[in-house]
Amino acid sequence: MATRTLFQYIVDEPKSLTSHLLTLLSTNPPKPQLAIGSTTSLPPTPDSLTENHHFLSILHSVIGINAHQDPDIQSQAQAMASSGGSNLGSGGSQFSQQRQRRRERTGPSHGGGGGTGGDGAGGASSQGGAGGAGRGGHIHVYDYRHPPDYGRIPDPEDIFGSLEVDGQGMFVDGHGRYQASGTYRVCTRDGM
Repeated sequence: MATRTLFQYIVDEPKSLTSHLLTLLSTNPPKPQLAIGSTTSLPPTPDSLTENHHFLSILHSVIGINAHQDPDIQSQAQAMASSGGSNLGSGGSQFSQQRQRRRERTGPSHGGGGGTGGDGAGGASSQGGAGGAGRGGHIHVYDYRHPPDYGRIPDPEDIFGSLEVDGQGMFVDGHGRYQASGTYRVCTRDGM
């Protein structure tokens, strides 16, 4: 008998008296090869859940094909292309440096770029928020169990994988060349 929960079905595992299959499908009997995994306790915990690697490979395949179409992922890609505050305090276009007198310098310059003479390459506090300064890079595809603060990276166990974005915020090769992270966990302290 399958018990319906918010996101999955819990089914007694046919070959075990103490284990339950977790599945997204309502098929009866369940298909163990398509199950999320099995658990020895309900609700599942990180210690009790055994992930089904076949299911995870299917999941990553679907994400790799479709992630670039997700509006949140597209928004992250556009943010990667933005300057992201890399000019702040460096004499760039956003905020010019505070009034600096033109004088002959005898020592190192400590202008607005975090002690780098105003080129914006100083410490993180001088560089502003998220963004790739128009250089491109990788954005993370993650679940929303524990959303990160703006400009922060999600916990490694919440990251499905990454997509590559060019300097204009476009996905490289049209899909972003998805790469699975290898650190994703179906069940964490924050749930499933």
